[in-house]
Amino acid sequence: MRTRELFIIAILLVSCQFLFGQQTKNQWEKWNFLIGEWVGEGNGQPGQGEGKFSFQADLDGNILVRKNRTSFPETANSKAVVHEDLLIVYPGSEATPQEAIYFDNEGHTIKYRVSFTENSVILTSDLVAGTPRFRLRYVSIDIKTVKIDFEMASPQKPEEFKMYLSGKATKVK
Repeated sequence: MRTRELFIIAILLVSCQFLFGQQTKNQWEKWNFLIGEWVGEGNGQPGQGEGKFSFQADLDGNILVRKNRTSFPETANSKAVVHEDLLIVYPGSEATPQEAIYFDNEGHTIKYRVSFTENSVILTSDLVAGTPRFRLRYVSIDIKTVKIDFEMASPQKPEEFKMYLSGKATKVK
């Protein structure tokens, strides 16, 4: 009887793991076009830049991680700049099924809510009095190209986003 109970418990554990594993994989379905390694060029207020980033599932598929490195060359008005950041996407609440948190080498931390359209992923920062808002949008152009827009809104007009950086990236892996 002891062996039978252990066998039933083992079957239940395997079944639960299979069911929850399927849910975890499906929760990133709308991100599939971004999974991989990318290179790109863009322009904006810091100037012409080039960089690379990757999106990968991590922690047994429970989170998505984007790592980014962008370099802006020296210009007549500014020194060369290297920007690195980390974005972690994770399951949220019923109201916001997915959320994200962003960290960079300049000391910024931004909490985002995630939304989707048919061909895009949109990350919008929360409304916090006295602070700017940010919106990051990835739009699938084709299976190897994505358009990326990073917009900002002033604390005085938090619903009026203005383009700060824009570019395209090509999937290399």
